[in-house]
Amino acid sequence: MPGKSAKGPREPLLGAPLDALDPYLPDNGNLGYRISRYDLDLQYKVSPNRLSGAATLTATSFVALRKFTLDLGSSLSVSRVTVNDKRARYSHRNRKLSITPDAPIPPGGAMTIVIRYAGTPRPIRGAWGEVGWEELTEGALCANQPNGAASWFPCDDHPSAKAPYRISITTDSPYYALANGVLESKRSRAAQTTWVYQQVEPMPTYLASIQIGPYVKKTLATKPVPVDAVLPQRLVSNLDVDFGRQVEMIDTFVEMFGPYPFPRYTVVVTDDDLDIPIEAQSFSTFGANHCDGSQRAERLVAHELAHQWFGNSVTLARWRDIWLHEGFACYAEWLWSQRSGSKSAAEWARHYYDKLAANPVRATLADPGSRRMFDDWVYKRGALTLHALRLTIGDGNFFALLKRWTDKYRYGSATTEDFIALAANYSTTSLTHLWDEWLFTAELPAFPGPS
Repeated sequence: MPGKSAKGPREPLLGAPLDALDPYLPDNGNLGYRISRYDLDLQYKVSPNRLSGAATLTATSFVALRKFTLDLGSSLSVSRVTVNDKRARYSHRNRKLSITPDAPIPPGGAMTIVIRYAGTPRPIRGAWGEVGWEELTEGALCANQPNGAASWFPCDDHPSAKAPYRISITTDSPYYALANGVLESKRSRAAQTTWVYQQVEPMPTYLASIQIGPYVKKTLATKPVPVDAVLPQRLVSNLDVDFGRQVEMIDTFVEMFGPYPFPRYTVVVTDDDLDIPIEAQSFSTFGANHCDGSQRAERLVAHELAHQWFGNSVTLARWRDIWLHEGFACYAEWLWSQRSGSKSAAEWARHYYDKLAANPVRATLADPGSRRMFDDWVYKRGALTLHALRLTIGDGNFFALLKRWTDKYRYGSATTEDFIALAANYSTTSLTHLWDEWLFTAELPAFPGPS
């Protein structure tokens, strides 16, 4: 649940690219500026769960700024803020860090903001449970979606506010530390090791992540897409069973969706069980229960991989458009099932249509509401919508559309309306009725295909 804002008049201080806050999370994101780069220098002590850091944010103002704000969790304490190398006044309450520069920033002005902070990072509670920095039995993980990034670094926490990152994490030497992007350097000194990662492709805050644990690294492929697994030694023997088709899955999705959008892909398996896997940009995180030698989690392996295209490269501009992530990733599960010799996409569509029909939901897929946006019906109805579209325009046009979608909006943000407009180019007839039924009407349409 979004945190409460400080009392007082709401003047436009901060800045999402759309010049508006997302109504699903109205207390997250900021107006008036845009961050173009994050440099995070972090130190983490595993045993006491103690995080300290210096965040350097490069930004540009949209309007004249006498002050501006950032999102930052209440469990972290700020000790110093500078703007363009000059000390700035600040206040920190209700998960908002309000900063008053030494001199107002003119429209179009460049800002280098440095925030020093420390504390015991804790997840942020909300309507979707606890999200953000989470302690493990040995180590930590970050699961930010949708508003947990502020639990461990100051940010403009809006899904369309994407930027490159440099993440340096120093932690106890026995532990493996992973962050988004490509490992640039690793340096050990005494009992500490510093890992430095560069995430060049723009990334929304909710996909920024760090994973720390007693892990070993295994290489699954070196080309065309380098693929690694990072996991506890005790689970390595199960890896070939549960993730044995990971590389084949990437090849299949490249064929269906277009080029893999990042330099590499990593699967992380924690030493703890996790309720659900977690996607981050350039890697996915699974629990020990997903690597038990049973291969029961293979659909989840496909789902999280598909998010690299749908969600991580092409990111929703508003949370109401969550079906653009979850419906597409769910349909990728069905496509992989068929390709791998199991149930066909049509069989899965029939299976889940019957489940949805038995449990009607009075909300539309295009605007499910903030509390329902991660409900399972959004995933399944989103996948069914794509199946209906595929049957309407044919396989050739459908997969051409998906490739064009991932190409046109690569590393950018998009809306449901953008997808509707693009799909019109791949149909010889109007798709208005299809969209009205599947996206904008709560009642479940007739099953798309032979009954």
